[in-house]
Amino acid sequence: MALQLYIGNKNYSSWSMRPWVLLTQADIAFEEIMVRFDSFEPDSTFKRRLRGITPVGKVPVLVDDGFAVWDTLAMAEYLAERFPEKALWPADRRARARARSVCAEMHSGFGSLRKHCPMNIEARLPEVGRLIWRDQAGVRADMARLCGLWGELLAAQPAQMPDGTSPLLFGGFSIADAYFAPVCMRIKTYSLPLPADLATYVDRVASLPGVQAWVQGALAEHDFLDFEEPYRLGR
Repeated sequence: MALQLYIGNKNYSSWSMRPWVLLTQADIAFEEIMVRFDSFEPDSTFKRRLRGITPVGKVPVLVDDGFAVWDTLAMAEYLAERFPEKALWPADRRARARARSVCAEMHSGFGSLRKHCPMNIEARLPEVGRLIWRDQAGVRADMARLCGLWGELLAAQPAQMPDGTSPLLFGGFSIADAYFAPVCMRIKTYSLPLPADLATYVDRVASLPGVQAWVQGALAEHDFLDFEEPYRLGR
């Protein structure tokens, strides 16, 4: 039985994007099961669809032959063990530890960026981004940390990969890049300022086939959910 991945709306669900991009970019076969957001109330269609699949009632959920994994870090580790030939973590022990560290930091941190710049792939909100940048010190602090983190990792990589492309955080594609893909989408939506070298990294992530496939799916959606849209009244 193929892996199954339960996800929410591609336009809005940053958490769902991580394992979907990881599976797609790594060319691991899976069945996508879309559970569209309607609300998050206990009696919502969304919650009812997930009953009996995950005890937490949230997406994403990875199911392997009836066995459910419902945390994105746990999914990443499960997939790395299940498909060791895909080399989803860096081969070097220290690089692997660093990759796990930055994924864990993304998993639990950057709260202001998450709060004030929710993922909305279809939207282009540069004016909102300028106001957020002006008024939200927490967002500026999160971006400063992000720049420091990315800058340090990218400085340790070669200027160019053997295939002629720009490097990712650990050279070739890894779980870390899938983990930061939703942040790259946020930066693009809100036109948040970045140094040129880090803007190149964001563009490199956005151009990955797995990310492009997710973006095309998000653009094909026509849902407008007011509880996911703090800055617009319609599409």
